[in-house]
Amino acid sequence: MTDRAFAVVRAGALTTVQDRGRFGHAHLGVPRSGALDPGAAGLANRLVGNSVGAAVLETTLTGCAVRPRCAVTVAVGGAPCPVTVDGRPAAWGAAVRVPAGAVLEVGAAVRGVRSYVAFAGGVAVEPVLGSRSTDLLSGLGPEPLADGAVLPLGRPGAGVPVCDGVPWAGVAGEVVLRVRLGPRDDWFTGRALRTLTTGAYRVSAASNRIGLRTEGPALERAVAGELPSEGMVLGAVQVPPDGRPVVFLADHPTTGGYPVVAVVRERDLARAAQAVPGTRVRFVVAG
Repeated sequence: MTDRAFAVVRAGALTTVQDRGRFGHAHLGVPRSGALDPGAAGLANRLVGNSVGAAVLETTLTGCAVRPRCAVTVAVGGAPCPVTVDGRPAAWGAAVRVPAGAVLEVGAAVRGVRSYVAFAGGVAVEPVLGSRSTDLLSGLGPEPLADGAVLPLGRPGAGVPVCDGVPWAGVAGEVVLRVRLGPRDDWFTGRALRTLTTGAYRVSAASNRIGLRTEGPALERAVAGELPSEGMVLGAVQVPPDGRPVVFLADHPTTGGYPVVAVVRERDLARAAQAVPGTRVRFVVAG
């Protein structure tokens, strides 16, 4: 019987299993999780004939290396990076056939932060609450990849891939995030709201899958008291005591006690996920 699995040769800085995430469990304190750049993950899946929601690997900055135990079709997308199979250059952003026992090396991102590795049949770890995603905040799902770990692969579908090439979005040198003010914008001064939409913010190196942290001017509070914990949503722009906005990403907590000055449109969050530290961030109030 064919061993449909792969071994981790090099785990990289942070490589996790991600799919579309866990929906409908926020009332139980379970975040959505899932791929931070779902469009890129979905395109990689399409290239190998999977559904867009199949589980993939999400790498962070330094890539990873794996050794499939069976021949498998793979596609690497998202942040552009060098790709090799047993040391020989292979295509990024296209389907590649990897022989059994060969090492697929996904190199460091040339631009952006997160690359996605899709295998025909998907990464078949056991689902938890309907998703195979690793959730760094709650600890649900599989552990982040570690050297020597072995992960199962699913059976590929009978059909051929639906496309052999896709238009990949570029990684922007500046991230523009469209927001709607509220629900706690009244906790901030008028000057603070002007600062939010005109200030020179940059991505902090402290950013992660939980949130994009910013460096820049602090937002001045109009209300000095404490806020009881309340529900948090994907894209919420929370303002901690230092006054620097934090944009909540897929592994964000479901409740929080700091005021939310605005909420980023979900379609803009993939840009935030691919923004390297130091990238300029602009918040624009959506019309």
